[in-house]
Amino acid sequence: MPPYLAPTPDAGRAFVMRGITGPVTMLNLLRFRDIADYSATPELAPAAPISGEEAFRRYVAHTLPFLRDSGGEVLFLGAGGPFLIGPETEHWDQAMLVRQASVQSFLAFATHEGYLAGLGHRTAALEDSRLLPLTDLPLPV
Repeated sequence: MPPYLAPTPDAGRAFVMRGITGPVTMLNLLRFRDIADYSATPELAPAAPISGEEAFRRYVAHTLPFLRDSGGEVLFLGAGGPFLIGPETEHWDQAMLVRQASVQSFLAFATHEGYLAGLGHRTAALEDSRLLPLTDLPLPV
């Protein structure tokens, strides 16, 4: 199966067309490369090779100011591993929950020139990923 590192145009359109009102929380599942691959963005490459996990830390450090300025926040970042319920052959190194005030604020963040300047750290870091937009549901009484 091919890796998933960026949304397709169809997936982006479908996300916008969902008509989500209010906050949106993004569930990120992340699998890192052993060694980060900066071939697509050599200008961001460190002097010596680093792990995919370290490249992702650089991505998060670069991203947080833009995320916060857009009204977003990281709700959770945690280490992953094998599933308790799920395919035995599948694992994710980290999971992250990012909350935005709205789809519009997410799109403004995701297209911000300053944010995009550091996106190469994410690309270098990841072997595969998933991004699932979630909306709040009321808990049953």
